[in-house]
Amino acid sequence: MGFGDLKSPTGLKVLNDFLADKSYIEGYVPSQADVAVFDALSSPPSAELFHALRWYNHIKSYQKEKASLPGVKKPLGKYGPADVADSTVESKDEDDDDDIDLFGSDDEEESAAAKKLKEERVAQYEAKKSKKPALIAKSSILLDVKPWDDETDMAKLEACVRTIQMDGLLWGSSKLVPVGYGIKKLQIQCVVEDDKVGVDQLEELITAFEDLVQSMDVAAFNKI
Repeated sequence: MGFGDLKSPTGLKVLNDFLADKSYIEGYVPSQADVAVFDALSSPPSAELFHALRWYNHIKSYQKEKASLPGVKKPLGKYGPADVADSTVESKDEDDDDDIDLFGSDDEEESAAAKKLKEERVAQYEAKKSKKPALIAKSSILLDVKPWDDETDMAKLEACVRTIQMDGLLWGSSKLVPVGYGIKKLQIQCVVEDDKVGVDQLEELITAFEDLVQSMDVAAFNKI
């Protein structure tokens, strides 16, 4: 069995005639038989050998999957017409005597292209990342500030609270809320940057107005 010399016009014609009524060297799916014959070719068949050229282009499309194709790769003499002997001589590289791999060159080119594309995408991502402003974590806090009694000047109490100024602190709206026995508490909204302002800091600063403030509680706390 065989195709003669697949590196010669005569051998390629045998291959072309063999594939006239076949899609693959063996069976009905691509296999290691196709890989073995493909690897033996030194160049694509000419356009006149359209059956062989059709098969060649089809098998070439499996270059990435060639190792996973079914079957066991056998000598060329195990494939082809029964009345033709194989006489294909394996080509050797002049420098290192390695077999010519028609798949290999495409893999190397594709690998280089993929590497270049990856590098370009990483560079684009880093450039985009560097231009994007850092996300600042913020919280919205509603504070209850309680006076000592109903005689406390609540307007003065609020004014004192608003004198507290810190980087990352922004005071918002406020209102007086009755708590009983004529006493009203100050309920005041603020927005803080989490890395710069903490609830403990606010409590320490607000209760420092000890003549006006009895205590401070957090009524609501929400991340923004």
